[in-house]
Amino acid sequence: MKQSILFSSAIVALFSLSSCEKPAASGDSQDEKKKPEETAAASIDWTELSLADFRNYQAEDLSDKWVEKDGVITLTEKGGGDIITKEQYGAFEMEFDFNISEGGNSGLMFHVLETEAKPWQTGPEMQIQDNSAGKDPQKAGWLYQLYPAEVDTTNPPGEWNTVRLVITPEKCEHYMNGTKYVEYVKGSADWDEKVAASKFSKFPNFGKPTKGHITLQDHGNVVSYRNLKIRSLD
Repeated sequence: MKQSILFSSAIVALFSLSSCEKPAASGDSQDEKKKPEETAAASIDWTELSLADFRNYQAEDLSDKWVEKDGVITLTEKGGGDIITKEQYGAFEMEFDFNISEGGNSGLMFHVLETEAKPWQTGPEMQIQDNSAGKDPQKAGWLYQLYPAEVDTTNPPGEWNTVRLVITPEKCEHYMNGTKYVEYVKGSADWDEKVAASKFSKFPNFGKPTKGHITLQDHGNVVSYRNLKIRSLD
């Protein structure tokens, strides 16, 4: 009799325990608990850029002074000309590594249109330079003549630097080797004030496009790029 009572009690306890434990719903995983915008952003594919994705500014071909070897794009000597992506980008995120020659100067521009004589007359430029021996007062990672950084985390010539750019209508950010350099809003009152006080004030279309080409500049110095990737945020 005692054994029967104990067995019945065990059955009741087991039933009570199982009734309190609901099986996890298929939508309760960690990934599905993310906010919709986080899930959407994570699903956007990156596009890796090679030299085949570029052409010279206002041209259909590409100078042979720009070469690609083992995934590294290099301007080998002066005269290669500025090159632009064949595609245009509005809001985007971009990452790449650069290696500048000693004393060298270059730049990456965005929202470039082929309506003017030079790419920088429409597209803002993130400066690329040897900060130690370069002659330009604008330093690597800065938005040229408009937004300087208060830090310098660049590596010297011969070493790679990693850049991350986030360009959107709401906010633009530059990162150098993991450190945030600058933040700005294109077309804001602060932006317009800075442009008016710069050399770009002479060019009415500067900074106005909200979509355009990415440009790698020929400033006459050897410069290399690798791991170029971009994704649209439109």
